[in-house]
Amino acid sequence: MVKTTKKLSTSDPAIQNKPKLSLWNFWVSATLLKLLLIPGYYSTDFDVHRNWLALTNKLPIKQWYFEDTSPWTLDYPPFFAHFEWFLSQFVPRWVQQDGCLDIVETGNFGLPTVMFQRITVIVSELLLFVALQIYINKSSLSERSANFVVASSIVLSPGFLIIDHIHFQYNGFLFSILIAAILAAKHQRYLLCGFFFATALCFKHIFLYLAPSFFAFLLRVYVLDFSNFKFKSYYDLISIVQWKNLFKLAGVVLAVFGVCFAPLISQWSQLLTRLFPFSRGLTHAYWAPNFWALYSLLDKVLTLIILKVPYIHKCLTQIIAPPLIPATIQEIKWKLQQYNVGTKGLVQDVYFVILPQIQPKLTFLLTLFYQVLAIIPVLFSPSFKRFIGSLTLCGFASFLFGWHVHEKAIMLVIIPFSFLVTSDRRLLTPFRLVVSAGYVSLFPLLHESSDFLLKLLYTLVWSIIYFLALRQVTKMSSSVQRRVFFFDRFALFYIIMLVPMVIAVQLLDGLKWRYSILQKFEFAGLMIYSIYCSIGILSSWVGLSWLYNFDEPLWM
Repeated sequence: MVKTTKKLSTSDPAIQNKPKLSLWNFWVSATLLKLLLIPGYYSTDFDVHRNWLALTNKLPIKQWYFEDTSPWTLDYPPFFAHFEWFLSQFVPRWVQQDGCLDIVETGNFGLPTVMFQRITVIVSELLLFVALQIYINKSSLSERSANFVVASSIVLSPGFLIIDHIHFQYNGFLFSILIAAILAAKHQRYLLCGFFFATALCFKHIFLYLAPSFFAFLLRVYVLDFSNFKFKSYYDLISIVQWKNLFKLAGVVLAVFGVCFAPLISQWSQLLTRLFPFSRGLTHAYWAPNFWALYSLLDKVLTLIILKVPYIHKCLTQIIAPPLIPATIQEIKWKLQQYNVGTKGLVQDVYFVILPQIQPKLTFLLTLFYQVLAIIPVLFSPSFKRFIGSLTLCGFASFLFGWHVHEKAIMLVIIPFSFLVTSDRRLLTPFRLVVSAGYVSLFPLLHESSDFLLKLLYTLVWSIIYFLALRQVTKMSSSVQRRVFFFDRFALFYIIMLVPMVIAVQLLDGLKWRYSILQKFEFAGLMIYSIYCSIGILSSWVGLSWLYNFDEPLWM
């Protein structure tokens, strides 16, 4: 009997229909654009990272978190400090002579240093392309096209272009580690998921905002087993714990933290002071478009109304007793002169004239409350889709209610949301809202007039291409379609109006030098950006929260 083997032919329909989707062309074209941007505008963050290169190169590790010659002191976790040290080993001599590795109060450098640091961002971002290519390659045939659209939308993200390659940071590299953790969770590699997320935390502690979701998901799918659980006594609760898995997961996570923090254990208090600087105040110099931006605006509006119409203050004092409200108009005027009321562009604690002052404890409790609401469903239904939903809502909660939130933190929402949006057409509306408002809210980072057309046209073209592409690849729900007419139409109108808002603010800023009255409202443009974008981001959060909590079939 002759044994024959079937040879696979390239004419096999299963092979022919399997698309070979690569991000290679995107990397080439994106890199060419980024190389052209090298001599362009960069922010003070450029000198921040240059200083970190210098101090990690010139000083022993025990001095890294004490060095304060420059105001741009090291305030990232040790893994990122070691990353800066690693980069500093490749600084050529001619770049060193340019001042790249000088520990000085203010950097004095030229084009060689700019070229070197820009190239390190481009090279480090290769990890983002690799992680997303793995995401595509491991996709099933039915979801490969959708995942390719998602992956390409991330690598071409206006957020990464603006923040990393113009403003200057290393978010592409850092988010590649987070994406690796998400992919490990998707493919049920739970120890690897814990390893990658712990590593991401040790590079940038802002990922702590996503930790509750990772903790709840890994606890439920890897540590707790309810398959044979029958409650008869409280001792039976011990039986649901898979102790071997618990120790393995804890061992992996603790090992990562041990490698990261053990060399600096004697400097624990100094490290915490650098990583969590609560003295910086509730809001940043430019209000991040979150709940506190609207809160700050309300305080300004109430202050203006009361100063213009003193009778309103008299009525309010009959309802609200001082000191919950200033006792006199003179007291209000005195506070406006003495305190930073959030319209001077200062990075310090903001004082509210009319509304109650906000303490860090309150922002922490609000953030924690909404994050707990997001992770409770994961404990009952620990699917990957539910996990990504909770991850996105944890990012939303931290951005909307956190202390001293930077506008750049919106990427903590957009990136996880991107892995969720193609699963159901109903998620498109909140996704479009947060992406449009989130990316536009980054525009003030590039305040040079020469960058205006670049940021506007790039974001506009990206939005048109990917909003249409995502609509083509997102799945139609098999359940009854529940569309909220007003919310969909509101979102469309809101997104369209972002363009005239951006142009109007640019014209306002351009006319300041001609009209002295406009110079009195120096930060009016920033306030318009912040308030308008906060409306879109809050609306997106409400829309996603509604679907997450009240549309159970969507998550099945």
